[in-house]
Amino acid sequence: MSVTLITGPARSGKSEWAEQLALQTERPVVYVATSQVDPSDRDWQHRLAQHRARRPPSWQTLEVSHDLAAAIRQAAADQCLLVDSLGTWLANQLELDSASWQQTQAQLLAAIVQSPAALILVGEETGWGIVPAYRTGRLFRDRLGALVRAVGTVADAFYLVTGGYALNLKQLGTGIPKSSS
Repeated sequence: MSVTLITGPARSGKSEWAEQLALQTERPVVYVATSQVDPSDRDWQHRLAQHRARRPPSWQTLEVSHDLAAAIRQAAADQCLLVDSLGTWLANQLELDSASWQQTQAQLLAAIVQSPAALILVGEETGWGIVPAYRTGRLFRDRLGALVRAVGTVADAFYLVTGGYALNLKQLGTGIPKSSS
């Protein structure tokens, strides 16, 4: 098992870095797309098309908007799963109450830790700006921050990508113990 987490702001190069790392594994790649397709959203369709155009034709694409843990559990040891992204997956789970979300997150973390496949997960950084004025925005930001932190603790490599540069935080940083509060 190897787990790589890539995080950073929008348009920083996270997905491109993840794709490069997936190629370097020299394994069959399964690209796990977590967004829901909305044909009426032209901008979103354009973004999805850009991602598709960069991927080699040999890569399998798996669309998983909800049960990401199951998709990870089904991965074979010789595969590389590239999950793009945790933020769009989480957005599909926002209707879950706190207890259900905690259970869903725990199932995902267990699947990540137990997976024999090479995993590359992309997650967004949303907490570097102002606190959102609306409840759903705060919920998304807080849940994603906690999820990225939790995945980061089990990751073998944890990259921060910003402005087209990737820094491995596991090599350069010091982990901060999570407080009990």
